[in-house]
This record gives sequence, C-alpha cells and structure tokens, in this order.
Amino acid sequence: MEIYTALAGFAQTWGLVYFVAIFVAIVIYALWPKNRARFDDAAQIPLRED
Repeated sequence: MEIYTALAGFAQTWGLVYFVAIFVAIVIYALWPKNRARFDDAAQIPLRED
C-alpha cells in the first residue's frame, strides 16, 4: 500500500506540473506576436460572406 501512496503522490505532483507547463505553453503560443495575423484572420471567418 505504501508504494501505491508514493506513486499516487508522484503522479499528482508531476501531473500538476505537466499540465501547468502545457497551459503556459498554450498561452504563450496564443499571445505570441508572430501568430496575431493568423488568429485575427481566423476570428473573421464567421463574418465572411462566400
């Protein structure tokens, strides 16, 4: 049972670190100045008339 508790604690701690790192990477990607034109263009898609 002790190995399970240790493994669960390890997974919870490093899982949290992993998901926070992924979240930060996504936010940086979304706010990167080079990607602004791409996101501005994508934001206008619903307003375009074909």
